[in-house]
Amino acid sequence: MSEQQPNPYTSDPAGQGGQPGTPATPGQGDYKWGPGEASYGYPQPYPAPPAYQPTIGGAGIPAPAYNAAAPVGGAALSLGDISIAGDQIITPSGNMPLRGAMWNATDFSRTEEKIPPHAIVLAIIFFLFCLLGLLFLLMKQKTTTGYIQVTVTSGGRHHSTMIPAVDAYTYQWVMSQLNYARSLSI
Repeated sequence: MSEQQPNPYTSDPAGQGGQPGTPATPGQGDYKWGPGEASYGYPQPYPAPPAYQPTIGGAGIPAPAYNAAAPVGGAALSLGDISIAGDQIITPSGNMPLRGAMWNATDFSRTEEKIPPHAIVLAIIFFLFCLLGLLFLLMKQKTTTGYIQVTVTSGGRHHSTMIPAVDAYTYQWVMSQLNYARSLSI
């Protein structure tokens, strides 16, 4: 739309603004959209908005000077949806440079220990027969639930992913992978 269309909701058939039946004069009742004149001690005019405004995160941030060549071979490391290939970190929100990346992990998992139902049944049955059934109450079952959050920040971008915790040692495994990624980022 290069031409301005008249407002169909005004009573002014010419679309010039102002009161109906009176000619529009500059500076009286006119409204111009935008910042207008510079004021409050700022002599420079406002810069024109860019013609294209992308909607992805990190837009408008100048790209760092690094070699953006395609990585050779497969991924060296993968944590959730974060992968390292060559000198880049590949995420769904875009590629980031590997050099100087900051890696963090947060443990949002928990491990619960409880007596399983079959141990309670066996304890009752064997208590009646041989009085040693209480030893079945020493049986424990561990269940781990939750996630480990892994975040990476590099080149003005930030990405976070959640890795499900399958056992009590998932956090140690993620930290070993993270330490390897940190060693590659130096």
